[in-house]
Amino acid sequence: MESALSKLLQPRIAALRVLVVDDDHYMRKVVRTMLMSIGVKTVFEAPDGIVGLDAIRQHSPDLVIVDWEMPMIDGAQFVRMVRSPGEFPIPDVPIIMLSGHGDRWRVVEAARIGAHEYLLKPVSTQALLDRIIAIIGQPRPVVKINGYYGPAPRKLVVLEDHTALD
Repeated sequence: MESALSKLLQPRIAALRVLVVDDDHYMRKVVRTMLMSIGVKTVFEAPDGIVGLDAIRQHSPDLVIVDWEMPMIDGAQFVRMVRSPGEFPIPDVPIIMLSGHGDRWRVVEAARIGAHEYLLKPVSTQALLDRIIAIIGQPRPVVKINGYYGPAPRKLVVLEDHTALD
């Protein structure tokens, strides 16, 4: 079921240029199929991090989806390299980290190095659409704070201190 926000953003979703970086050909095909099913018209693919970095330079995608585990340059190294203003030409491109591992430390690390979102494989089309809507529908400004370069951290929920209710 499409949400009102999803329908409103459909023209922007259709116009997205998405790069999928994954060493698994089958997974790239699955992600491409999901992207096409939600209306994305332009999808580029890269079989590894090195080709992925070149593809960003060549195609200037609006969004990158990168696998965590790849040979040579893994997803975390890839994100760190992209998030290098002055060294990399498009350091602000939104990045969704895709992983077969749901370990909390990986999710925290992905956010710490500047990934916008984290998706666990096997990923559903709806989960992918939800992350894309979060990125384009509620964009977070890119900030540089104490060595961090990436999307502004989401606001943390502060629970009220109920100890004063004694």
